Amino acid sequence: MDDKTILEHIHQLVEEEKALRAGHHGLAGDDRTRLQQLEQQLDQAWDLLRQRRAREEYSESPETATERSVNEVEGYLQ
Repeated sequence: MDDKTILEHIHQLVEEEKALRAGHHGLAGDDRTRLQQLEQQLDQAWDLLRQRRAREEYSESPETATERSVNEVEGYLQ
């Protein structure tokens, strides 16, 4: 997967997130679950993109970057 593909995936997830949020004043049930999944997938995609760019910056192959688990990505300190 290349950077362009990852960015396209991020944009698709963001559009779905916007549509979900715009359709409701308060989310419940399946919509809340889906929103949480979208947020986790976005975090994973951004992490993968950052890994790829860091590898390129240090003359390493961006293809060696791998998607990390939700638990790992969500556990980062901000």
